[in-house]
Amino acid sequence: MTTHLYTHEIFAEHLVPDGHPERPDRIRSVAEALSAEPFEKLTRFETVMADEDTFLYGHPESHVQHLREQAPEEGRVRIDPDTTMSPQTWNCMRHAVGGGLAAVDAVFAGQADNAFLAARPPGHHAEKTTAMGFCFVNTAAIMARHAQKVHGVERVAIVDWDVHHGNGTQDIFFDDPSVMYASTHQMPLFPGTGDKNETGAGNIHNAPLTPGMDGDGFKEAFRSRVLPALDNFRPDLLIISAGFDAHHRDPLANINLVADDFDWATGKLLDTAAKYSNNRVVSLLEGGYDLQGLAESCATHVQRMMRG
Repeated sequence: MTTHLYTHEIFAEHLVPDGHPERPDRIRSVAEALSAEPFEKLTRFETVMADEDTFLYGHPESHVQHLREQAPEEGRVRIDPDTTMSPQTWNCMRHAVGGGLAAVDAVFAGQADNAFLAARPPGHHAEKTTAMGFCFVNTAAIMARHAQKVHGVERVAIVDWDVHHGNGTQDIFFDDPSVMYASTHQMPLFPGTGDKNETGAGNIHNAPLTPGMDGDGFKEAFRSRVLPALDNFRPDLLIISAGFDAHHRDPLANINLVADDFDWATGKLLDTAAKYSNNRVVSLLEGGYDLQGLAESCATHVQRMMRG
């Protein structure tokens, strides 16, 4: 397998208040983990800033304009109690989207079988018109629309195993049967969405996990809800919202996964992509707030993508 990595040093320049869990050390820990010897054959690219117009793939102009106007020249600005912009946040958002679009282009050009985007801030809580939960624009949603608009893709599946439900991705595609969204997440937990009865146009597949659940429960949710939905949908592209905060060390939730559970899930999604999408998988970093758990899980995930 040929795996591309897209990242940039600028992602450490999105600054947050002291004690905030979505801190620059997250991306530094991922970079350190992916600099180890097993990743010598990883093909690496620096992200470039996307055109701001690509944000409109997932959001109306009013939302993009609001964020542009809120971006500070110095200091920090709170968008909501948990979501803060600093002077480089806007450029980090553009780099994250730029990396995501380049990854999608690479798998459709046959330059890579799959790709991983190591970026911050995350995006899956960003709804059509609302920034929240550390997220401003929904990178995964923008990538899906880019695949449809630029590469003529009919069906895109987004699988989200972040421990928090991706309310933003669900909101953007709730009435769009051309994009499937499947999520495993702890419930109850922020943001409070993600019940099984939230089905959209038949394209939304939520698999809530109860607090304290371990890898067996996670795998059962995958087997019973996520994987059958993918088989029915037969995606042309599979996007993974890869949050690693369901790891047992993570301070923001109560799910007890280990790195091997993410390895298993990655393998199952690669198998799906081999059947339906010519191996095309693009994964992007979402949550994960314990640095050791994040680094171990992310490394395991990328290694599995490299092995196929």
